[in-house]
Amino acid sequence: MSTWEENVRKVIPYTPGEQPNQPDMIKLNTNENPYPPAPGVEKALKEMDMDAMRLYPDPAAYDLVHAIAQMYSLKDEQVFVGVGSDDVLAMSFLTFFNSEKPVLFPDITYSFYDVWADLFKIPYERPALDENFHIKKEDYFRENGGVIFPNPNAPTGVEMQLEDVEEIIRHNQDVIVIVDEAYVDFGGKSALPLIEKYDNLLVVQTFSKSRSLAGMRIGFACGNEKLIKYLNDVKYSFNSYTMDRTALAAGVAAVKDQAYFQETCNKIIETREWTKKELKALGFSFQDSMSNFIFAAHETCPAEKIFEALREKHIYVRYFPKGRTNNFLRITIGTQEEMQTFINVLKDYLK
Repeated sequence: MSTWEENVRKVIPYTPGEQPNQPDMIKLNTNENPYPPAPGVEKALKEMDMDAMRLYPDPAAYDLVHAIAQMYSLKDEQVFVGVGSDDVLAMSFLTFFNSEKPVLFPDITYSFYDVWADLFKIPYERPALDENFHIKKEDYFRENGGVIFPNPNAPTGVEMQLEDVEEIIRHNQDVIVIVDEAYVDFGGKSALPLIEKYDNLLVVQTFSKSRSLAGMRIGFACGNEKLIKYLNDVKYSFNSYTMDRTALAAGVAAVKDQAYFQETCNKIIETREWTKKELKALGFSFQDSMSNFIFAAHETCPAEKIFEALREKHIYVRYFPKGRTNNFLRITIGTQEEMQTFINVLKDYLK
């Protein structure tokens, strides 16, 4: 090893979902929304002043922050925005998890959490989900340096009841509790109403899933005004201009079109429920998903074989080959037509 390598920060990076690019593919592997963004997004981007691109964007992202705050009946000072919820969560790890005590998050969950913890040298422990992939709230009723979990969880899709979420917050009022709600808009119940009750709660959401803007990278956090100030202090110490002009314009337009947002969410929920019935009829089992994906295992056919068979037909799902997830596929909900094709291919393969 070269001498200079001794001082390099070495981590095992997060592995993003595969991004194939084939004209005939059905892409069900990265939990993207199958429908385009709200019509107002396209209009806002087409009407942008190109001359303004030579100027820096608003570092406070005021228009977007204000639009989100209005949507949830919050003060502007209770909202923080970033380059996707990954950016917001990374800033949150850096800002709030600085104790020598371990941060707690589930053993099966969003796989970026341990990457950030390792990157920032934050100690952590991962309480195991139960045999049905449910978070055991009692595992978080102990001394720690902070708590984070998605609700609904990923990649399982399982939602924790709001009263159980509140119990975890109530037992941890001396640390920051982050509820990652990337998938909450697909039938889940948000913890946002609890931020007025608990000053240690941070709720993080994203525009990537329910608002069809994964390619634009917009995420946000809501919480006590003091929490948001601390987040902004770290952001301005790292990069003042995190949100570009196109993202700010697209985000505001997406927030304003609530009718379109609700329409597309409802279509995904409807298709998800149809897909659940079809998968059960084909011999798959899964916990009830409240997200835009289903985490399923077949009773006789190994997940790896199904994964490869689908791939040969240019249908892409996500396979997690390690540990307790090694016989499960995470299947993103596409359009009704895409899911019908997906089910037809499965029927042919499994018959």
